[in-house]
Amino acid sequence: MNNTSAEIAARRPFTLGLPRAFTPYVFSFYMAFIMSFVMSAVLIAVNAGIQDDFGARLLASWRIAFPTAFVIVLGVRPIVLRLVALTVRMA
Repeated sequence: MNNTSAEIAARRPFTLGLPRAFTPYVFSFYMAFIMSFVMSAVLIAVNAGIQDDFGARLLASWRIAFPTAFVIVLGVRPIVLRLVALTVRMA
């Protein structure tokens, strides 16, 4: 059963193929993207309620929250990794 590279590529999910060195930045991007969006939505819903302008408020808030969260996640990542290493037995 000899698979060609085209057959293997057809079964593999789509990836951008970024080098492994970009892993911390990609992780930080996705983490910040999702968390800032969810937190912005929750805080707006709690403080102002879900009204007609909820979407506009969410986007205005998230536009500030996302870049802030991205920089923070990049900055605290080494601290969190160290805390995890101190908390979890690896062997």
